[in-house]
Amino acid sequence: QVQLVESGGDLVQPGGSLRLSCTASGSIFSIKTMGWYRQAPGKQRELVATITSGGGSSAGGTNYADSVKGRFTISRDVAKTTVLLQMNSLKPEDTAVYYCYTQLRTGMGPTHPYWGQGTQVTVSS
Repeated sequence: QVQLVESGGDLVQPGGSLRLSCTASGSIFSIKTMGWYRQAPGKQRELVATITSGGGSSAGGTNYADSVKGRFTISRDVAKTTVLLQMNSLKPEDTAVYYCYTQLRTGMGPTHPYWGQGTQVTVSS
């Protein structure tokens, strides 16, 4: 079993900042990718940012949605089981439920996706 525990969602004024945190635990062999998606009311879930470990032919790195580039920064801790999303210059259109996401291995087989329960971010004056 794998668990993803998220924290950091809140109500913030436009122009403000928040930091989301997500920690993976359980039967983890290795983590390839961690990141965040979001879903606003009436809209489909969309990618916000991901961070991928390098290995084999992959260099790894970060990936951001165009709408958040320059405002959001994704990072992982040294143990690589926690992913952080620093969100600055927040806008009302950033309002959504933010879901933590990971692709990981629980053994020697392929990676599998896992999702957190979601944390609400509301940007409003």
